[in-house]
Amino acid sequence: MHTALKTALRRRTVGVEVQQGRAPHARVWAPACSSVDVVIDAGGRRWRLGAEPDGHFGGELEGAAVGDRYWFELDGRLRRPDPASRYQPEGPHGPSQIVDPAAFAWTDAGWAGVRPEGQVVYEMHVGTFTSEGTWSAAGAHLESLADLGITIIEMMPVADFAGRHGWGYDGVNLYAPTHLYGTPDDLRAFVDRAHGLKLAVILDVVYNHVGPDGNYLAEFSADYFTDRYTNDWGQAINFETSAPARAFFVENAGYWIDEFHFDGLRLDATQDVRDASSEHVVAEMIRTARRAAGSRSIYVVAENEPQDTAFVRDPSRAGHGGDALWNDDYHHTALVALTGRREAYYLDYNGSPQEFVSAARYGYLYQGQWYAWQRKRRGTPALDLPPKAFVAYLENHDQVANTPFGRRLHQVAAPACLRALTALTLLGPATPMLFQGQEFAATAPFLYFADHKAELRAPVSSGRREFLSQFPSVTDPDVLAALASPVDMKTFLRCKLDHGERERHSQWYALHRDLIHLRRSDPVILRAADRRPDGAVIGHGAFMLRYIGDEDGDRLLVVNLGCDIDLSPVPEPLLAPPWGCRWDVLWSSEAPRYGGSGTPPIRPHSHLHVPGAAAVLLRSQPGGIHEAGPDHEDA
Repeated sequence: MHTALKTALRRRTVGVEVQQGRAPHARVWAPACSSVDVVIDAGGRRWRLGAEPDGHFGGELEGAAVGDRYWFELDGRLRRPDPASRYQPEGPHGPSQIVDPAAFAWTDAGWAGVRPEGQVVYEMHVGTFTSEGTWSAAGAHLESLADLGITIIEMMPVADFAGRHGWGYDGVNLYAPTHLYGTPDDLRAFVDRAHGLKLAVILDVVYNHVGPDGNYLAEFSADYFTDRYTNDWGQAINFETSAPARAFFVENAGYWIDEFHFDGLRLDATQDVRDASSEHVVAEMIRTARRAAGSRSIYVVAENEPQDTAFVRDPSRAGHGGDALWNDDYHHTALVALTGRREAYYLDYNGSPQEFVSAARYGYLYQGQWYAWQRKRRGTPALDLPPKAFVAYLENHDQVANTPFGRRLHQVAAPACLRALTALTLLGPATPMLFQGQEFAATAPFLYFADHKAELRAPVSSGRREFLSQFPSVTDPDVLAALASPVDMKTFLRCKLDHGERERHSQWYALHRDLIHLRRSDPVILRAADRRPDGAVIGHGAFMLRYIGDEDGDRLLVVNLGCDIDLSPVPEPLLAPPWGCRWDVLWSSEAPRYGGSGTPPIRPHSHLHVPGAAAVLLRSQPGGIHEAGPDHEDA
């Protein structure tokens, strides 16, 4: 068959693909090579691929079958796995396997996808989410996550990587779900089951670098990489001067949506996805992913350390067309408020009531102001963006692990204050995200772990110590002596969740479950993502957010991280109920079912009493304030 016609029948530009009624077809971009053969691992059958003018090699593999393991043999001497392998059953250094993605029997034909509004995200690391560390084992917990009220699972990277365990950010086979968690169809089954429970699943993808062990791309072409840019993790990827190299990564964004039915992507460290092309590669990736979804809606969120809001702006305004950005500013001010520590990158935050009000109203706290820690300006304007353009969290994989012992917040913060800020996170206007186990106060730490070959272990360990040394407290000799080794298997095993704590820590679980269900059921809170709230500081450690609900009444979220306060006078109009209404307590973080001590009267209609270390949600109810003396209470 003519090469151009055969290529047109393919799902992807490169890789080995099964095609109905025909032999599998192989195609690879390898301009560094003069010849490329496909060699079956068992038995040695081989096929010489035909050379194409642009550096591709392609051809049919007559007699090859699904399940066969194969190599690309370069110039008759080097055997390497397929750069676009769909499965590496023996890991990145082993042979690739022919996979038929169409063989899986999907049951989610009625699934319409996911919109940016009204979501609650749950970050999951499959390897530590269960003791087994597989997609099948994780799938057994999907009903519990649906019952909790989660709507989106954000799965940490699964592109195959070297070693027995890792976070996934050192992936080298970008099209192959890691063999450590199961087969490609195990991953499909996970997503299919999630859709049946009305759970979306998005995938964390890494397009800023490729891992250091098992990366053979340069042997096919040095043009996969560029020296024009540097990044924090190795060679920068070349998105500018090689169309095939760019297409390899752009197509990957659509591949996960198409062949695994993922509901979107989380783009890792986009500040190091460098591209000066007329269309930024991230914009092309997002456009490609949406096209792959067809009529389904997908959700695309980005991590961007310098807080570049171009990622969530419309392409017609020079944006990239994403849906949301992680908001580290919110996390950092919350951590300062909860722990009192302002080391390293927490230096520019006070954990003050005004910071929480500003984060709720405007997303990023730094939108171009001077940032002392980095000695430069930080952020870009975001005053026009809706709250749903930001993802807010108290924990994520990075921030838990960026502590010497990987401790969870419930282990280092005052419980009452943590309950209050949990309420702010889950009832606030931004899209909230939980990190696995946060909902039941997991005692398992989350530490940095990686299993690399011998020559990489010492650099990885020293690099981790060097990173943590930016925190002065970590330089304490006793802390240094107690740091876990990131390359020790025991470090990884310590991070596995104990799901029995869901029952043993039932008060924390009830807190999260009730808040999420309130967020998803209350019509005013549900719409908050599209409408910026009003807010005000009402005391030394206290603030409030006012949600205007129109026909559904208003909501007032009062948060006090300090002591009890009685305010008089109270010249803050946002505290006044709507015309002909009064405030009633709808929810309190100090309810005994959460381990609280009870909620004293809020007294919004006379001397304002705000309980300490608490969050209270008020709703307006018909029934005006009667004329009365200063001690009369109507609430």
